[in-house]
Amino acid sequence: MYAVFRSGGKQYRAAKGDVLRLEKIEAEEGASVAFEDVLLIGEGNDIKVGNPVLPGSLVSAKVLRQGKSKKVSVVKFKRRQNYLRQGSHRQFFTEVEITGITASGAKKAAPKKDETAKEPAAKKKAAKKPAAKKKAAKKPAAKKTAAKKTAKKKVAKKTGK
Repeated sequence: MYAVFRSGGKQYRAAKGDVLRLEKIEAEEGASVAFEDVLLIGEGNDIKVGNPVLPGSLVSAKVLRQGKSKKVSVVKFKRRQNYLRQGSHRQFFTEVEITGITASGAKKAAPKKDETAKEPAAKKKAAKKPAAKKKAAKKPAAKKTAAKKTAKKKVAKKTGK
């Protein structure tokens, strides 16, 4: 069983036992965390999709450690302008281990065709009524625009002395 959930503005796909690096979460090491923004839960061909989230579904995890990622250099540079700014950045992260995925109150993404095809067909026959024919009003033909003729410029005669 796997789940897709949202945390820190990003989406993660996780199964039980996976170790993920998420955006920083305010939690102590060893504490348990629950993610309620579950977007999708799947197991084989059985997939449940939320609209946008699955109500009552939960992904639980245990915080393994808090840390900082590798240093990234930041350079702002404009050539021939005597402009150079250099800096660095280290992003905080939280490493979690997924301990469980619970799904409840979710609808299946694609219902089986055999079960749903029998009942609506019987209802459609009884519910159909002959529709009244409407007279189609003729629209006037669009006017054709004539091609523009280019006017010849008159050239002034030169007077010579």
